[in-house]
Order: sequence, then C-alpha cells, then structure tokens
Amino acid sequence: MSNVKVHKIGIIMNGVTGRMGTNQHLMRSIVPIIKAGGVKVSPTEFILPDPILVGRDPIKLQKVSAMSGVEKWSTDIDSLLRDPAYPVYFDALGTNHRVASVSRAIAAGKHIYCEKPTATNTAEAYELYQAAKKAGVKNGVVQDKLWLPGFVKLKSLIERGFFGEILSVKGEFGYWVFEGDTIPTQRPSWNYRKEDGGGMVIDMLCHWRYLIDNVFGSVKSVSCLAATHIKKRFDEAGKPFNCTADDAAYSTFELENGIIVHFNSSWATRVRRDDLLTVQVDGTAGSAVATLRDVYLQPYGATPRPVWNPDVTQPISFYDTWQKMPEQMEFDNAFKIQWELFLRHIALDEPFRWNLLEGAKGVQLAELGLESSAKRAWVTLPALQP
Repeated sequence: MSNVKVHKIGIIMNGVTGRMGTNQHLMRSIVPIIKAGGVKVSPTEFILPDPILVGRDPIKLQKVSAMSGVEKWSTDIDSLLRDPAYPVYFDALGTNHRVASVSRAIAAGKHIYCEKPTATNTAEAYELYQAAKKAGVKNGVVQDKLWLPGFVKLKSLIERGFFGEILSVKGEFGYWVFEGDTIPTQRPSWNYRKEDGGGMVIDMLCHWRYLIDNVFGSVKSVSCLAATHIKKRFDEAGKPFNCTADDAAYSTFELENGIIVHFNSSWATRVRRDDLLTVQVDGTAGSAVATLRDVYLQPYGATPRPVWNPDVTQPISFYDTWQKMPEQMEFDNAFKIQWELFLRHIALDEPFRWNLLEGAKGVQLAELGLESSAKRAWVTLPALQP
C-alpha cells in the first residue's frame, strides 16, 4: 500500500555473540519483530528495526548472522558510531566493558539501550545517566522480568486488591550450576570471577531492585549476606580456576511502605519448588505464588488451618490447597515486549521510564548489598536525583 508509513531505525547491536545477546535480544526479540514487518503502530504505520551485528570475532559474527538472517555485521565499531544511519546503540557486552562502550556511544550522539548492570559501581552508573541526560539522547535499560507472565499476573492481583494489606514477599531464585569438570556448566565462567565483573549480588540485586520498586514499592534499606559456596570451577577450556565472586546472596529489603521482602539467590542450590524463580506474596486477605509464567492463589476463605503435631504424618497436602490462576490473556517474550516499547519511544517519543537512572538504582542496591555483607549491617539507600 502506498500510504504505509515505516519508521526504519538503524541499531548497532554490540555483544550479540554472547548467550543473552544472541538468544533473548536477537533471536527472540529483534528477528521476530522484523519477520512481523515491524512494530505495528496502526494498520498503516510500522516501526522497523534495521540492525547491524557488532563484535570482535568475525567468525562468531558470521555464524550469528547466518543463524538470524541479519546480513549486516561489522568489527568496526568506530565507523558505525559515526554513521547517522544507526541512531541507536545497544550494548550486551560484559559488565566490565559497559561504561566505556556506552559512554562512547553517548558521546557520539547515539540513543542508548543496554543490558544491566550498567556498571559495577553506583557512581559510574549514575554518571552514565547524567551524560545521556546532558547529551539529550534517549536511553533505556533492560528490565525484562517486569513483563514475565507470572509478574504481570501478580501485578494485576495487587491492582485489584486481592491481597488486602500486603505484609511480606519471599523470593527464591537459583539452581545448581555445575562446576564444569565432569558435567558441562550452564553459565559463563566469568560469572564467578569478581575481577571480570562476576558475582551473584551485582548480577541479581539489579533485577530485584526494579522488580521490587515496580511491583511492591520503593526499597528503603537492605541487609545482605553474600557467600562463595563453590570455591573452584572450570572455565570454557576445561581449566580450573579459583572462584573470587560470590555465588549466593541472602537479602532482606525494607520498603518505604513497610513491606518486608526477602530474596534467596543461589547458583549452589537444588530446586524443589514450582520454578527456578518463585515469589510468594502474603497479605491479610490472601496469598499468591508467582513463577516465571504462572500464579497460584490462596484466598483467606480457602486457607487451611494447620495444627503443629510432629508425631503424626502431615494430614494436609499443602500444594493441593492452592488454585492456579487461569490464563486470561496471551503473553509475548518479555525482552521483545520491552524492545517494542523502546522502539516506540525512539520513533514516536512515547514515554519510557526504564532509563539509565533506573539502571543506576539497580547498581546502587547491589553495591550497598555488598557493603551490608561486608559490615554485617543494615544499609539505607540514599535517593538518586533524576
């Protein structure tokens, strides 16, 4: 149709040869958007991403290019940063490289969309936000768990008042990550080296910050204990190395509204629960447990009345006393949903509040979590000014 309007947006995608960049951002987000003809604004208006894949290894880039069908790739980031055909810079590099790469893109006048953590310390993460604000470039940080079906459902229950007064939230996250000697590991080895930007606290407390802030309320203070349970692992070449980063974090958060939130996060735990991440919300009128995709409910009127008696077999099958929340809508990939919102922000100037300041808040919670662990004390979060 001659009256169709297409907003073509060039995107420099740096770091897409890594696991997260390839799977979630390229194959499950950008490629499906392209195959669908772009983000649909109206029957006659679309936003079409035009990506170019960037990295240091041409062999890996060629492989990802062939797999994705995205033909354009380059190892020359400098020329791309000067190219006006690519107004957006996306970064999925390792955490230690994020500040330098994103800073260069901001200086080049590119709009920014990047993975988290945005830095390894609050000062640098906040400086990125200030630099982007001063340069007048649009910016966003990946906060994918907000669009997972389980948490969308959970947020709808809160908005409808299902819980009454929310009292507490308990999160359990993690699984056993094999050391890599007899059984292949499931995660990159740098995750377990502090000098390479690894660590459970810096990795996951960034997630818990945006999840808690957006679903339950603003975090006021944190008490965290970090631990390195597995002392030795094996890298991608099968070479042993000593683990210098924490692989578990046991954290309690006090919210401004009085809700208490606790998260156990561990790469050294075996799963006996509904999913790799479960979040239980207890309220005066009912409780719910959210997994990545589902929610299980127990309203006040359906709550069993247990009696403590260890001398007899437990007569209540507690799992059976919960009701699965029915599917009331269809859900897309969480990363793809946020990509579409960011592309609408770029093309149509629609609001997008998950910016580099929100990324800095996540880094702040992680940094203060590590401070709390070192001091064995509660730490209050100072406000980061917008």
